[in-house]
Amino acid sequence: MTTTSENSLFAIPTRQSDSKVFYATMISNASPVIDLRGIEKHFGYGDTQTVALAGLDLVIERGEFVAIMGPSGCGKTTLLNIIGLLDQPTGGEYRLNSRNAAKLPSGRKAKIRNREIGFIFQNFNLIPKLTVIDNVALPLTYSRGLNYKHQEKASKILTALGLHSREYYMPYQLSGGQMQRVAIARALANEPSIILADEPTGNLDSKNSEIIMDELTRIHREGNTILMVTHNPELLSYASRVIHMKDGQIDRDIELVDNKAYATTSKFKSRRKESRKRNWIRRRK
Repeated sequence: MTTTSENSLFAIPTRQSDSKVFYATMISNASPVIDLRGIEKHFGYGDTQTVALAGLDLVIERGEFVAIMGPSGCGKTTLLNIIGLLDQPTGGEYRLNSRNAAKLPSGRKAKIRNREIGFIFQNFNLIPKLTVIDNVALPLTYSRGLNYKHQEKASKILTALGLHSREYYMPYQLSGGQMQRVAIARALANEPSIILADEPTGNLDSKNSEIIMDELTRIHREGNTILMVTHNPELLSYASRVIHMKDGQIDRDIELVDNKAYATTSKFKSRRKESRKRNWIRRRK
């Protein structure tokens, strides 16, 4: 993959040409992709107020695969919504790719959600009246207008996910595992650098869950940053780091050093370190 000029959204390099389906995040930028400081989120007022997040701090580097766990009501989904710019915190600071999210206008946030962040939901959220290929091509249409090449790209992603023969099926004609793979394909349509998955295997059996997690592993190996909310401890073997939440705060933050995902993440970190070292040497000269 080659890179070219600065991206106007976040001042990070963009892709000039890419023979791969999935977007690989850049290794030269030293700043964390996600930086949360003292994040609070309250719902309601007065006696009815509920504290979803209470002064949460979290830093996530590019190329990490982070699993977020905790009991219902601990703030996992709220945290994911704030990171994905679907909601805004009551207090604290959120920096996404070094930019203060609170200072981004609503139009810019919408572009970032469409181009840089891919969402995978537990309930798939496919549009029932659209075919599989049209569901996948929809984010491309939102961001770039109608273009016949969008369906070509959607077909390429579906083929990579083993769904080429289902392109013109309707969602109701698919199994749960197939619908979730379509949801993943849609999330990848704009080649995002960040994947946010909220219980992506929650409605699936063990066989289909394994298929979905293998696909997320493949996406991670391409360099994407993945945050996955889950209740299933068996899925931790796919992550490089697990965050346990309790009462709106981070209770434990553990690196899973024996996992293959950790080795992949470490490779990305090592490349960034070498890149920073080379840049420093060139500046010294």
